[in-house]
Amino acid sequence: MRLSVLIAMLALTPAVPTAAPSAGSAPPPAPQRGAAPKSEPQREVPLTPQQLKAAIDRLGTIDYAVRSAAARAVRRAPAALALPALLDAVVAHADGYVRFRALVLLSGFNDPRTHDVMAGVLASPNDRLRAVSYSYFEHNPDPQILPRLLDALDREESEFVRPALTRTLAAYGGDSRARDVLTGLVLKGQDFFRSVVIEALGDYKAAYALKPITEVAKLEGPLQDDAVLALGKIGDKRSLETLAALQRTAPRTVQPSIAAAICLLGINCSSHQGYLVQTVRFGSDNLGYQDLLRASASGLASLAIAGDAAAASALIEAGAPSRDPVRAAIALALGAVALRNTPLMLKVLESQADPKPAVLLLGEAFDMLEEDLQEERFFVAVRRGYWAAPEASSARTIAAALIQTLDF
Repeated sequence: MRLSVLIAMLALTPAVPTAAPSAGSAPPPAPQRGAAPKSEPQREVPLTPQQLKAAIDRLGTIDYAVRSAAARAVRRAPAALALPALLDAVVAHADGYVRFRALVLLSGFNDPRTHDVMAGVLASPNDRLRAVSYSYFEHNPDPQILPRLLDALDREESEFVRPALTRTLAAYGGDSRARDVLTGLVLKGQDFFRSVVIEALGDYKAAYALKPITEVAKLEGPLQDDAVLALGKIGDKRSLETLAALQRTAPRTVQPSIAAAICLLGINCSSHQGYLVQTVRFGSDNLGYQDLLRASASGLASLAIAGDAAAASALIEAGAPSRDPVRAAIALALGAVALRNTPLMLKVLESQADPKPAVLLLGEAFDMLEEDLQEERFFVAVRRGYWAAPEASSARTIAAALIQTLDF
């Protein structure tokens, strides 16, 4: 789900999303993180087949500590044992939520069979399974899957599933069929879905959609900031004329997005980034300006995702001493950076004199975010980095702290 929508709906977003009855049971309580071991004593932890089956069964339990410990056990089980058990659980387990969690965990093993499993669940009645499979094919593009993705647009109307589908289609922008469909979706449909499309087109630098996105950017309304940021991400300097005009006329709450977009175009970036930092501070000190705070935090996140380490550090500096509702907005922005530019996030954490406040912010962000596959990808990268780093190095210490705090 897109960052700006999550930030705007902080108080309404559950820890585990509500799904259609076909998706099976789901654990409702908000998690309490930090129960994971403080280190990674082994790459693999031996389990008997019976113990592994019991752990998979517990993936659907209501108790957060129990289900997170179960997921941890499955992740660290020998691949030769875990993979067949997960493959079977995805297809045959009686609990739909367990099937969903098993599919997410399966993605982390990087096994060739995962592709066929993901393709198989594209037609599943389980909303969660479909959302995971769509996201999988965003990061593992397969041109042969594209016709099925395009066909799915006619039936996917769930606010939980359709965003994953449209974002995945944006990853196939090299194909004219995907380009034609996505360009049309910029200007039609519900605002929520259009917002997701516009954001994805920006993330994938879809220059082919520049014209309709520019049209949206010129119109005041709920999609203006999304379109403005997308113009910056696409990176076509012809957009500067539009952005400069908007600096004079757009509402106050859109100004942070305009500043971030101009910076993304590579123009006068230091002053625009400084404006974003100052506006985050202003919004933090004045609770009546939360809309401005959210927009500024989102702008800094966009810069960080594009590779600006200073923008990520600024979010940490502002978020570390903060309290809700300020803290939640900044944490979500930092969480988006972690999921969409993991190498940069790890680099920034290593640069911190005291990384603990940033790690805690990420823990709170992951409690709010609903990016299950992305979070699993983050964990895989962190654990890989843990074992690649020298013992007692800062990289290993940071990875261990993340594993513990995020309950991976």
